[in-house]
Amino acid sequence: MASAEDIQVKELDKRASGQAFEVILGAPAPDGKGEFPLSPPKKKDVSLEEIQRKLDAAEERRKNHEAEVLKHLAEKREHEKEVLQKAMEENNNFSKMAEEKLNQKMEANKENRTAIMAAMNEKFKEKDKKLEEELQTWSLLPPQGDQQQNRSSQVFLVLFDANIHLYCSTQSADGTIWWISWFIWLNFSARYRCLF
Repeated sequence: MASAEDIQVKELDKRASGQAFEVILGAPAPDGKGEFPLSPPKKKDVSLEEIQRKLDAAEERRKNHEAEVLKHLAEKREHEKEVLQKAMEENNNFSKMAEEKLNQKMEANKENRTAIMAAMNEKFKEKDKKLEEELQTWSLLPPQGDQQQNRSSQVFLVLFDANIHLYCSTQSADGTIWWISWFIWLNFSARYRCLF
């Protein structure tokens, strides 16, 4: 290494922001030896047994890595199967619950409809009975003067009920109800002209 006497400092540039200079070292001593060898050290000869041992170790590592990858894939597939099975079970349970709810709703609607139809039939039977009584009263008494107008008005009220009955009972009425309603309408239309 050079001593302090061999070092020279030469100023290159001086500014407000900084300073640049060059350091010149002295020439090396003629008897100095280099610290680094010119050629790298020779490698040690490797035997065939050592190469084979390294190859076997590398093969073993490769096999272990493949086994680990296969194990990971198998675990992943198993997890996917479990998730799929669980999703199918949940879907089946949901379908069954939805079907049960729908069946319950349909059953309740059927019961309600049956109850409504029974109530309507009962109401229609009462109206039929009332209509028959009115018809018998009307057909048994002979028409005379002012009574004829009262009977025609009475027939009009009965006919109004009969038309409502006929309109409401188109799905459940039997043939006699149709005939009675038609009969009343014919008699009413014949006597209605006389009323006015």
